[in-house]
Amino acid sequence: MTTPIETSFYQILPLSTDLKLRRRFMVIDDPDLQGNLRFGLLLEILDKVAEETALKYVNRFHPEARVVTAAIDNILVRHAADVTKDLIFAARINHIGRSSLEVGIRVEQPGEPKNHVASCYFTMVARSGTGEGAVSVPLPPLEYQDELEKNRSAKALARRDEYRKHTAALLEPPTREEYEMFTALHKAQDEPAFQGLLAGRVATDSWERMVPEFENVPQKIFGGYLIRRAYELAAICSEIVAPDRPVVAAVNRINFYEPVRMGDKLHYTAKVVYTKGSFVCVEANIERISRDRTSRALSNSCLFTFVNVGDNLEHLPVPQVYPTTYAEDARYLTAHRSYTMLAEHYRII
Repeated sequence: MTTPIETSFYQILPLSTDLKLRRRFMVIDDPDLQGNLRFGLLLEILDKVAEETALKYVNRFHPEARVVTAAIDNILVRHAADVTKDLIFAARINHIGRSSLEVGIRVEQPGEPKNHVASCYFTMVARSGTGEGAVSVPLPPLEYQDELEKNRSAKALARRDEYRKHTAALLEPPTREEYEMFTALHKAQDEPAFQGLLAGRVATDSWERMVPEFENVPQKIFGGYLIRRAYELAAICSEIVAPDRPVVAAVNRINFYEPVRMGDKLHYTAKVVYTKGSFVCVEANIERISRDRTSRALSNSCLFTFVNVGDNLEHLPVPQVYPTTYAEDARYLTAHRSYTMLAEHYRII
């Protein structure tokens, strides 16, 4: 049997020495600006690292199999990345289900002490075959040799259960406190002098055709590319509300509902759904429309949390966003509950 340490995978992006690569990862051409890293491009790299880590294990038992991303758990940005220092990706499989694998990835930068940029967890699924004939393949479990490895496996199961509970909680009707929150938001809009920012006016969208350049597995588009594009549109949308500089603070769980195929037309949408203090929550969706226009479906739904900062990453306030319609209320409530959960369990920049 295989132990978790035997599934380890490492990758280094040499930003300190490769100036061309460093420039590619910059948001703007200013190496001294804190937090000046293209996070969307980082998401794309993370998805590829998770794929390679999982595939290395899966191919030991199923040489012709492939892996696809099923979900990305919450990603919390612990510290802003320095674009002039190397990025180190340390990945390892924490837990294996019947045909699924959880890959944990820690992103660090060298120094004393090391800069812990983020930790994230990808759920991958092993598949064999193509098209309608594709099936999930069974995988042997890992052998845990010490308490640390057992704890990581237990935490992987706990994250799965926590997500199920969180999803169920999102469907609950508003509490008394939440009802009072909405009452105040809607009452403010009835005031004659109201000039607040309406949620329906802070949105943006874009379209794109999927071409062979973006293919990852046969006839399917690389999921990392899709979430990069969704993030980039969400970041642009956040700038409508954040008057200074929005940088990413967290990525809520991303589910991959439908595979995207070559020839599909994609509709990316991004909406600011919630603000609080210096934080801005943006919902980004990807809808795929088949080449023959006979089918359309939601491919991905993401919720990104940004924080509005100054040059030294100090938090600066953003205006309140006011929901008006029932759908906007529902999105506001979902984002409010997700933000509250993050604020209670994690320290976000």
